[in-house]
Amino acid sequence: MRTLLNQPIASRAFAPARAFGRRSMVVKASAETSAPQAPVPAESQELRNAGPEPKRFTVADGQLAEVATASVSALLRLGSGGLVLGYNVSLTDDDGKYAVTRVGGRKVQEASAEVTGLKRPAVPLELYEFEGCPFCKKVREAICTLDLDVMVYPCPKDGPTWREKAISLGGKKQFPYLVDPNTGAAMYESDDIIAYLFKEYGNGSEVPLALRLGALTTITCALGTAARPGRGNYYRKSRQPAQPLVFWGYEMSPFVKLARETLAELELPYLYRTVARGSPKRQELLDKRGTFQVPYLEDPNEGVYLFESSAIVDYLNKTYGIKA
Repeated sequence: MRTLLNQPIASRAFAPARAFGRRSMVVKASAETSAPQAPVPAESQELRNAGPEPKRFTVADGQLAEVATASVSALLRLGSGGLVLGYNVSLTDDDGKYAVTRVGGRKVQEASAEVTGLKRPAVPLELYEFEGCPFCKKVREAICTLDLDVMVYPCPKDGPTWREKAISLGGKKQFPYLVDPNTGAAMYESDDIIAYLFKEYGNGSEVPLALRLGALTTITCALGTAARPGRGNYYRKSRQPAQPLVFWGYEMSPFVKLARETLAELELPYLYRTVARGSPKRQELLDKRGTFQVPYLEDPNEGVYLFESSAIVDYLNKTYGIKA
């Protein structure tokens, strides 16, 4: 993944794609995305901790109401996007690797034999979306379920960069908009995007029930965003980073949602490393930092990493936000 990201995304052109879905396919044979040009640093880059040490299941002072309202969406969606495809949990001997908890030499292990056998895109998919959009939420849930990593280009209302870029690519002021540089596919319509993802990267698995209930799926996604009106929807003046950030999280976590809202409002592009429950990438983060907790942010521009949603939100506002 890191090697592939060293290739500037802006240098890629999209080949014509095969037809898929109803009316959503948009093909741009010569269109190019204009992601930040500088390569993401190699895995060996030393980053320093710019935040507090992570504390599991701890709410920061003054954050309780924020976490409570951010939790509404996960409750209404019955945890959709919180588990990877084929998720299972078991009690096994403690081998020292990632575990939910440990008791008396045994551990509670979350895994998925199914997701480890799925086709993975050679180059990250590109998603133009914004946090407060219920149709975008459906797609994010599917991405987490499939354990995919995607480049996210936040498109808040009045955003001057990625919203305009998405419109120039697809020709519509409509979100979400997905580009798959691996196949040349580019499309609107959340249901068509989800069907495409499961066909292309889910080994043809059936789309989970929670994502194929039509209007009910959309309504529950919308009601969840209503608990935090306007958050993640509107652009706040910011400066663009030279290189995309790297953000680890998954859809069901209210702490992750709080950080994603700020990323969206500031229009900051990021590689989204999804780690729903059962994801093998949880071990990767544990190996990297000696602990697993999300949200987790890496900023190669400043050479730092952070845990804890409140610290991440504060860092993003201070580093990239511009006071009016």
